Amino acid sequence: MTIQMQLTEWTMENLILRLVVAMVLGSLIGIDRGAKKRGGGARTDAAVCMGAAMVMMTAQYMDFAFPGKTDISRMAAQVISGVGFLGAGSIIVSGRQVKGLTSAASIWICACVGLAAGIGFVDGAVLVTVILLAGLHIIPLLEERVYQHSRYVRLYIEAQTNHTAPVLIHRMRADGCKIDMYDVEKPGAGGQSFTILITIYIPRSLDKSSYLKSLAQMEGVLSLDVL
Repeated sequence: MTIQMQLTEWTMENLILRLVVAMVLGSLIGIDRGAKKRGGGARTDAAVCMGAAMVMMTAQYMDFAFPGKTDISRMAAQVISGVGFLGAGSIIVSGRQVKGLTSAASIWICACVGLAAGIGFVDGAVLVTVILLAGLHIIPLLEERVYQHSRYVRLYIEAQTNHTAPVLIHRMRADGCKIDMYDVEKPGAGGQSFTILITIYIPRSLDKSSYLKSLAQMEGVLSLDVL
């Protein structure tokens, strides 16, 4: 009998092991997010992971207690879809960008890890956690290198009037830039400037840094930031 089959047996030792594994793995994911001052945290992720494990164990118990009358997969499906409300609470939408998406995804994957640990698929839960933690550290390094050479730029511009947007777009198109998308927000109560969010492709014939500086110095542009 393999170790995997042994872990799926309904014994007190296995139940304790599953919950401990879920708590440890969830805590590891949460500690990694907390160390970066991101949403979630060790306690939240550990609780989500253990809760999901408990749901899976309850489903297995119901299958033993009421054979043929339950469907284990239904409870797992409810956890995967229902945990989204926690992830939504960690997402923050500001005027410039959206934050918390990775934290929301981490909470969701903690639930998946908990479900795997709860049914005894411990090796899968451990493997996913290790790959996730490695990816959260390696992928940003790859992103940074790729984005340094990307010609697409998302700009946050504060302008004096709403007439600045068409002037900017005309200038960019004349310089050979491609407008991917843009949005102009009117100032709120007491506001004094218009906000322009625009994504452009800067041709290789232009020096990206120098070109952005020239845009920032245009008449009517109060500030220009790269997101």
